[in-house]
Amino acid sequence: MSSSEVLPLRRHERFHTAEADEARAEVGRAFCPHDLRVVGNPTRFDARMHGITFAETGLYYLDYGADVMITPGALEDFYLVQIPLAGAAEIACGREQIVSRPRLASVPDPTEHLAMRWHAGNPQLIVWVRRAAMEDHLGKLLGRQPRMPLRFDLGMDLTTPAARSWLGIVDMLRREVDNPAGMLGRPLMVRQLEYLLTSQLLLAQPHNFSTALHGEEEPRVAPPAVRRAMEIIEGHAAEPLTVEDVAEAVGVSVRSLQEGFRRHVGTTPVSYLREVRLDRVRAELKAALPGTLTVTDVAYRWGFFHPGRFAIAYRERFGEHPSQTLRG
Repeated sequence: MSSSEVLPLRRHERFHTAEADEARAEVGRAFCPHDLRVVGNPTRFDARMHGITFAETGLYYLDYGADVMITPGALEDFYLVQIPLAGAAEIACGREQIVSRPRLASVPDPTEHLAMRWHAGNPQLIVWVRRAAMEDHLGKLLGRQPRMPLRFDLGMDLTTPAARSWLGIVDMLRREVDNPAGMLGRPLMVRQLEYLLTSQLLLAQPHNFSTALHGEEEPRVAPPAVRRAMEIIEGHAAEPLTVEDVAEAVGVSVRSLQEGFRRHVGTTPVSYLREVRLDRVRAELKAALPGTLTVTDVAYRWGFFHPGRFAIAYRERFGEHPSQTLRG
């Protein structure tokens, strides 16, 4: 990355130093204790880290400016997806080894010994996910808690359609972080982005539960379970509700719930939630006294964070713009 380019996450600098000991300590505070050794000319060492964490995930930019050996051992408590923005890094995790480049990210197994050599000119964008949250998320998607650790393949091919879709979510999160007027101060927005980030990663990157996650055989959801799910959505539409929350509450997997909605309601749980929220927005706008609220405030309160998309969805459902409803 050239000096003329704007660095990712520039508003969230953690450190910028020419001292390897300082860099090791600061990166250790962000991730875990590790050994850091400069290979070759130490005068080239020019490390910087930018980063921000949320409830269960984090996004970091890290560049050492020199050839370095990094040995954290087993990560244990978290997953990393390390995405080279340029250059190359040699990654060894357990018995697997890869050379990671901009088209091949690395996803180390947190239960295996990790050792890396980042070559000079190898800045990386890093996605951090708390291990307990990732495995709990997997359990909700499966409809059961996994009995063994979740292990991703070490190399992540970023050219596949599924990986590109996941990268789109990462880029959206990065842009929100870099935007001073972004919406990351809104808990519902953050939770939805974290949900998308972890869900798509589980679907995009092969792992030891991929066959079960993508399996075709799923028990069908009986209509009572669907009705219960509809009641939960209607009763909690103002909350940061996800499909996996609903599935867990009625005791089925996400895929089973989606199939039940398609079969018995003719839509998906996400679409049903959106329709309920649109109905609630309309009711609130119609009941409002003149000058007491704005369309944007009501839309945000019900989970609609993109005014343009909200206005289109509202007009398609009710045949008028939300401001027309507000004016009466």
